[in-house]
Amino acid sequence: MLIIPVKEGENIDRALKRFKRKFDKTGAMKELRVRKQFTKPSVTNRNRIQKAEYIQKLRDLDSQ
Repeated sequence: MLIIPVKEGENIDRALKRFKRKFDKTGAMKELRVRKQFTKPSVTNRNRIQKAEYIQKLRDLDSQ
């Protein structure tokens, strides 16, 4: 549970903005979206390998 202390005389919009920022950092919504549907381990592996290849290609281009 997130606790956002609201200071005396603080604007509620500012406190709400702090809450949203803190909530985004927890990654709760991202986790919910991932868990919403099942992805096979082979698909997860393939995506991880493709991402690694992409990053490696960028590093190779950068080092030239």
